Amino acid sequence: MARKTASMDLLDSFEKIPTRIFTNAKEGSAFAASQIADLIREKQSKNEKCVLGLATGSTPKSLYAELVRMHKEEGLSFKNVIAFNLDEYYPIERDAIQSYHRFMKQQLFDKVDIDQNNCHIPDGTTAKENIKQHCSAYEQKIADAGGIDLQVLGIGVNGHIGFNEPGSSVYTKTRLITLTNSTRLANSYEFANISEVPRLAITMGIGTILKAKKIILMAWGPTKAPVIQQSVEGDDTEHVPASLLQNHDDVTFVIDEMAAAELTRYKSPWLTGECEWTDKMIKRAVVNMALKLGKPVLSLTNTDYNEYGLSDLLVEKGDAYEINLQVYYMLRDSITGWPGGKPNAVIPNHPERSNPYPKKVILFSPHPDDDIISMGGTFQRLHDQGHEVHVAYQTSGNIAVTDEFVTRFLDFAVGFEQMFGIDADKSKKILSEARGYLEKKKSNEVDTKAIREIKGLIRRCEAAATCRYVGLKEGQWHFQNLPFYETGTVEKNPMGEEDVRLTMELFRKIKPQQVYCAGDFADPHGTHLVCFNVVLESLRRIKADGDEWINDCWLWLYKGAWQEWNMEEIEMAIPMSPEQVMKKRFGIFIHQSQKDMVPFQGSDSREFWQRAEERNAATADLYGKLGLTQYAAMEAFVRWHY
Repeated sequence: MARKTASMDLLDSFEKIPTRIFTNAKEGSAFAASQIADLIREKQSKNEKCVLGLATGSTPKSLYAELVRMHKEEGLSFKNVIAFNLDEYYPIERDAIQSYHRFMKQQLFDKVDIDQNNCHIPDGTTAKENIKQHCSAYEQKIADAGGIDLQVLGIGVNGHIGFNEPGSSVYTKTRLITLTNSTRLANSYEFANISEVPRLAITMGIGTILKAKKIILMAWGPTKAPVIQQSVEGDDTEHVPASLLQNHDDVTFVIDEMAAAELTRYKSPWLTGECEWTDKMIKRAVVNMALKLGKPVLSLTNTDYNEYGLSDLLVEKGDAYEINLQVYYMLRDSITGWPGGKPNAVIPNHPERSNPYPKKVILFSPHPDDDIISMGGTFQRLHDQGHEVHVAYQTSGNIAVTDEFVTRFLDFAVGFEQMFGIDADKSKKILSEARGYLEKKKSNEVDTKAIREIKGLIRRCEAAATCRYVGLKEGQWHFQNLPFYETGTVEKNPMGEEDVRLTMELFRKIKPQQVYCAGDFADPHGTHLVCFNVVLESLRRIKADGDEWINDCWLWLYKGAWQEWNMEEIEMAIPMSPEQVMKKRFGIFIHQSQKDMVPFQGSDSREFWQRAEERNAATADLYGKLGLTQYAAMEAFVRWHY
């Protein structure tokens, strides 16, 4: 057995569950899939059945995609697999778009050679009076199959596993449970609005889950980071159901780096043993200490460093005063009112280059309003400072328009034509057909092509109006309508060749020196991540092709409507005056179809302008607390090296 190092012992003292951290969800899913495949093949070699417990939701999608690939390309057979799903909404029809029965068939069961009779999912159509009997029978089926050999889990932001909400007993079995409001909000991205999310669900109990011989829990993205830390490093408690997995003999958490962000080995690695004190690590340590102690950076003392666990940093770098100055200057130099670089100025530590000036800029907006919501102040400043700014709207955003908006605008079109003596027969027919369809539309039906196109047109008009509001001219905004998005449902396709081709074409047409792209992977629909990957792949291919202009093209990432960069990550912060904040707000208001409660907006009930203003004000407030100039608001960016 390998000998443990001191740092491993320190790590074990923090982490009570074995945790494997991967660069991204794809790599983590490949690891989990290999574990499952090895078990299936091992059972096959013994002529035994392999009993899998399976999860649903966004987390295991990449796992199932990898298992399907292994089936098609490596001959992995599922003929000996018996599957039991963790949960299902109640009540819900099997063919409803949001049902887990439909999800499993689309993601896995219909794409491999598993015997459909061996696919077990709680039945969301069971009569209420028969629920207890149905749950008892489900438990018996698991027992009759010999118990679950390997259970796959996701985790909710409140720590739930399956639909076992906080407070669920460690002894619970399969049962009907009431969903908490936070869980319903977190899952509302699958439904048109929160009122349509079921209030009940059938779920395996924690006791049932803990009976599995092996457990793999997966988590991706920054929104899962706090609960992963609580589950792995905190006490085991029914208030955080996933923490109860500390009591299992063979459990592994498989997470990406963003989900690992709150673990001590990532957030405060100096506490777990040896630490390489890079400038970035020093900035992280000092900023976090200052914020925790409520002190400006320049007021930190040697005693603060020692009591915060940073005595090693003092030993390596010397007196606190010198370290404080180093961090203060890094923070100060990230602040600029010139996002495109300041002309005719030599500022060695400025975030952007002074030359060339003015620059050609492409601002990529995943949805038709991310540009103004996420970086509206910077957008306006780039234009006002003379840069040639182009906006690329990557998707139509059509699913986020309510049905009421369709009939409202069709009413306008009919009235407009009648007002000016234009033949309105065709528009009347379209309006009548749309009304008829929308009145009868069921939860498992997608909009017709015509309705989707009308919704897309509504969003395009709003986006164009925003660009004109900022001051752009015709030809400076581009509607890409990337094909991956156009499914008509929340579920999108993976990035495709046509998505990359369209983006490379735009790049080569404009040849920008500066690019802004969404780096907010907490977007619950996954659209931002796909859009980012399309941009990144396009830049990589252009670079590989040897285009000269690409060598002078910098890529900056902004966060979207869901969160902000951590203070230690920010490399460029653009301050905004109260007047600029108001101007940005009015720009957001142009997107009338996204006002109030819009479809598929995720777990945050605030309107987008409220999210943006509160986030920008919070960033400015943190700079102020650290001892920098206090501004009304700030937009933050991180440079990505491709």
